[in-house]
Amino acid sequence: MDTVTLNLRGMSCASCASAIERTIKALPGVQDCQVNFGMEQATVHLDPAQVQAETIQQAVEEIGYGASMPADLGEAIALDEAEAADRRETRELRRKLWVGGVASAILVFGSMPVMLGIHIPGFPMWLHNAWVQWVLATPVQFWCGRSFYRGAWTSLKHGRSNMDTLVVLGTSAAYFYSLFPMLFPGWFQAQGIARDVYFEVAAVIITMILLGNFFEHRARGKTSEAIRQLVGLQPKTARVQRQGQWVDVAIATVQVDEQILVRPGEKIPVDGVIIEGESTLDESMVTGESVPVQKRAGDEVIGATLNKTGSFQFRATRVGRDTVLAQIVQLVQQAQAVKAPIQQVADQVTAWFVPAVLAIALLTFAVWIAVTGNLAMAVVATVSVLIIACPCALGLATPTSIMVGTGKGAEHGILIKGADSLQLAHGIRTIILDKTGTLTEGQPTVTQFVTARGSADQYELTLLQWMASLEQRSEHPLAEAIVQYAQRQGAIAEDGDLPKVEQFDAIAGCGVQGRVDNGSDRPLVHIGTQRWLEDLGIDTQGRTCQDTAFRGHAQDWEALGQTVVWIAVDGAVQGLVSIADALKPSSAEVVGSLQRMGIEVVMLTGDNQKTAEAIAHQAGITQVFAQVRPDQKAAKVAELQTGKRIVAMVGDGINDAPALAQADVGIAIGTGTDVAIAASDITLMSGNLDGIVTAIRLSRATLRNIRQNLFFAFIYNVAGIPIAAGVLYPFTGWLLNPIIAGAAMAFSSVLVVTNALRLRNFSPYTQPKRRSRA
Repeated sequence: MDTVTLNLRGMSCASCASAIERTIKALPGVQDCQVNFGMEQATVHLDPAQVQAETIQQAVEEIGYGASMPADLGEAIALDEAEAADRRETRELRRKLWVGGVASAILVFGSMPVMLGIHIPGFPMWLHNAWVQWVLATPVQFWCGRSFYRGAWTSLKHGRSNMDTLVVLGTSAAYFYSLFPMLFPGWFQAQGIARDVYFEVAAVIITMILLGNFFEHRARGKTSEAIRQLVGLQPKTARVQRQGQWVDVAIATVQVDEQILVRPGEKIPVDGVIIEGESTLDESMVTGESVPVQKRAGDEVIGATLNKTGSFQFRATRVGRDTVLAQIVQLVQQAQAVKAPIQQVADQVTAWFVPAVLAIALLTFAVWIAVTGNLAMAVVATVSVLIIACPCALGLATPTSIMVGTGKGAEHGILIKGADSLQLAHGIRTIILDKTGTLTEGQPTVTQFVTARGSADQYELTLLQWMASLEQRSEHPLAEAIVQYAQRQGAIAEDGDLPKVEQFDAIAGCGVQGRVDNGSDRPLVHIGTQRWLEDLGIDTQGRTCQDTAFRGHAQDWEALGQTVVWIAVDGAVQGLVSIADALKPSSAEVVGSLQRMGIEVVMLTGDNQKTAEAIAHQAGITQVFAQVRPDQKAAKVAELQTGKRIVAMVGDGINDAPALAQADVGIAIGTGTDVAIAASDITLMSGNLDGIVTAIRLSRATLRNIRQNLFFAFIYNVAGIPIAAGVLYPFTGWLLNPIIAGAAMAFSSVLVVTNALRLRNFSPYTQPKRRSRA
């Protein structure tokens, strides 16, 4: 399956989004489709062998909407085309607003004496002349409101209805009801119907809706500000070495393996590896980590980060759509395009909302005619119902908050892969933390090494050589620590030559094994946990090892929270290695913050029980699961998920991937492996655990904002429609003016979007005040 994203045009409400979604899903080869009304995008999962993006575009255009492929962020990392289209739409809206605003102002001013029922001396009564009002109202109705007619006609052709249908029916009813008495005055007089005109109602309603669309359009543009800021980080040019000379070229032309020069104060153009020089880099715009990072030859650099001090050359390794920045932008856009589960409520309502409103409007008209016989009042009430009932606010309630929330997460170095993950994170009740690389620095070092033969220097070096030969084939952090220790002890020659290894095998969560070429023989060496060696039948209790001091080392080191690695040669224990991995400075504080938030914190590790408990004690964790193999980690997560508790898993290694996938919310440390990041729902771009707390607080703030938006949208429609229909008229004599209905409808959407924009002020250090129970 492939995933295709399309930019959409012509949607006026959530009903339009639902229609497009149904159309795309009906195409053969489409597995799933989600249309985001707030972002005006469709995310389609399809089988490329059965359907192409062009077919989907054509299907969308056939039902009256526009669809196009988004700008290629990988090549240019720019939104120039989208911004140009946005500016054109803004200019057109502004022109229509000027025409509609001036005409409506004159129409309302000219109708004031009649609306107020008073005589104003010296008032230019010719402004209330029906034909003058018709001249002013007609361009507003058919030029300013042209898009509404076009959208309503397109929907009608396909047997659907949307917001445009409501607006066209309402304003057309007011417009033509005002025109007919002018064309057929005798008939109206014979029927005893007042020849009132409501041109100002039709004009003002269209103008108010356009004004709401204008504000909504500008506000929705601000919701993608985080994306635009990310896109704007990348420099336009790069200084590349070509034909022996340094030349400035457009960043889109940079190729992999080209050498690039970066001077102090410049931004890194693409991803790469430093080959000469050193410097300090500010990576906060990508990772969220504020502390500058020292970089030297061999270190990786990330495109769009800022070079602070030195000058260096690096080799490009990833360009275009493959850079970290391009992938971040893509992940954030994908997250914004996916619907949160809570949005299903709004989708279900909007699916039947417009047809229901049309039925209510017809019922309103029939009741008013039957009860009062007053055609004018029936028209006014019907128009009010049609205008006030627009479901735009419902369609914007969730996606706008998701857009701002995920964008805000990106600013803090937190990549949220989907709106569903963002929603789930707010309800986390248990969070499982891996030890190595998550709670600890992930850079363990060997602190002690002893052999069963005592201080036999030559045997120590031989054993270290065998260990290094095996461990250099493993990707585990502990393996790297052993190899580095062997280098420091002189067990590895300058040329790096080590004994050859045969039958090598790495057992996840246990250790490594293999036969080492020792010249005259090939001893079988096992390096790993005590439990693994015991499972293999190797005696670790000292019966084959008579040195009592040697036997006590393991217990002593484990009591200090250090990891003990056992070395066996041909089935007999020959050495012990103690490896310590310091706790991250932020770990204890983060654990405390999570616990104060009411979240149960659990540590899950493959390390032995004593080491795990020692580290857990330092971090303030009371519940520990130790000696858990990778295949058992996922099962342990599933065990904690009983009772519908939302469980999050935080890890960084390959062996954490199954558990990350099993958890309701998988959180990967961005400094870890690509496999762990791919299996996770949320990625912390820096290794700082503070991002866990920030992600959960952001999720809670976003869900709180969505609920507020849905409340505003629902309460507006639930209260507005009955009032517009005239339920208060028998008790108060008050009937809602269609102009007020139009203003309420227009600004309900603005209210929802404005409320969503408050998330831009989110700070992980500022928490909402709790209400007093007193």
